[in-house]
Amino acid sequence: MQKYILEIIYLIASVTFIGGLKFLGHPSTARKGNLLAAFGMTLAIFGTMFLYQTEQGNHLKNLPYIFLALGIGTLLGFVAAKKVQMTAMPEMVSLFNGMGGACAMLISLIEFQHIGEKSPLIILAGLIIGSISFSGSIVAWGKLSGKIRDLNLKFQQYISILLLLVIVYFAYDVCLLDPSSLTQSFYVLLVLSLLYGVLFVFPIGGADMPVVISLLNSFTGVAAACGGFLYDNKVMLVGGILVGSAGTLLTIVMCNAMNRSLLNVLIGNFGSGTASTGTSSIQGNIKELTSSDAAILMKYAKKVVIVPGYGLAVAQAQHVVHELELLLESEGIEVKYAIHPVAGRMPGHMNVLLAESNVSYDKLVEMEEINPEFTTTDVVLVVGANDVVNPAAKTDPSSPIYGMPILDVEAAQHVIVNKRSMKAGYAGIENELFYHPKTSMLFGDAKKALTQLVSEIKALG
Repeated sequence: MQKYILEIIYLIASVTFIGGLKFLGHPSTARKGNLLAAFGMTLAIFGTMFLYQTEQGNHLKNLPYIFLALGIGTLLGFVAAKKVQMTAMPEMVSLFNGMGGACAMLISLIEFQHIGEKSPLIILAGLIIGSISFSGSIVAWGKLSGKIRDLNLKFQQYISILLLLVIVYFAYDVCLLDPSSLTQSFYVLLVLSLLYGVLFVFPIGGADMPVVISLLNSFTGVAAACGGFLYDNKVMLVGGILVGSAGTLLTIVMCNAMNRSLLNVLIGNFGSGTASTGTSSIQGNIKELTSSDAAILMKYAKKVVIVPGYGLAVAQAQHVVHELELLLESEGIEVKYAIHPVAGRMPGHMNVLLAESNVSYDKLVEMEEINPEFTTTDVVLVVGANDVVNPAAKTDPSSPIYGMPILDVEAAQHVIVNKRSMKAGYAGIENELFYHPKTSMLFGDAKKALTQLVSEIKALG
């Protein structure tokens, strides 16, 4: 009887995962989706703890230790999520994703002693994919938090390919030969997989981090699905498949948004901080304007589009930009936000950041929808964005971002770019937009500059 009840619980949990993922498709229902999926996961965990039985009829043992582990993990996760700043959200996502890969890796390590009873292929797949996801996510976390710098080894691609072939060989060796005598090979496979995950992410630069995060997320999902196969656990299998497929689709979307293939992202080292092969110098002059000048331009505009970037997140200026939006709307000015798919350091980073300051979801307009509107826009305010508004993506075939879809802000009547300095973006190239006749630079920290801009607009009456 307990077995059937547990199966029903797993079915309900699986449905909540699917429903939660569906709700995550829109910002207005994303919170509900998270809560729904969390409820299903909690139901599945406690159902397993109290209702699971082995073929011999035995229940799970060591429940006090399991509760202790759950309590510690819940406390750490709650405190970390409460304290994390929005700028550090990509790092947290990478770290949590790495923990999922580590769990799949540990499952394979534990089940290796039963490799004769269970599928060696599934055990090895979980070990390899989970290890790569774990070590790769930790490196991504370190790079996003500034603790690890990009590293490009000589013959990096050849080394990675050779290491991957060695991993395949060891996996073949463990699968086909006597598993009882291959413990050493198994642990060598573990070490090589961890090393591959490190080398896999090390050379990839900041501009490609949204793609890497979503790809590693799909790896973790596949590794978790392997655990579902091992234990014949339906809810674990469904959860892993959903995470794996969603991560894969998101990776494809990110690549399309950058007009690049996944292979090019993984071996091209785009945005790694190395010298660009694109345009090294741009003809033209930089025009700087004051907060007063910017206030006059925006006060007498009919339509303003704000383009947020990572600089907005670094300065924690999302609340000030929302105040600016409300102030302009009180003057009868139409205000929208232009969201590029890879703005920030993770998919949806700008959406989450602006939602934190209560910006209406309806004002967040995706690239494909907002681009035609720039021709009818009086003022575009670019806050901390760089590569996603660089016209070199359309005009310079030698540029590393050539072909990447961008926000066509230069089509507006006036463009105001707020940046701390003229420093290049993640792609390491100069931005043609800064030298455009329609562009004026408003230098300074985004929060301070926007606060001053709000004050100047208010002073105009």
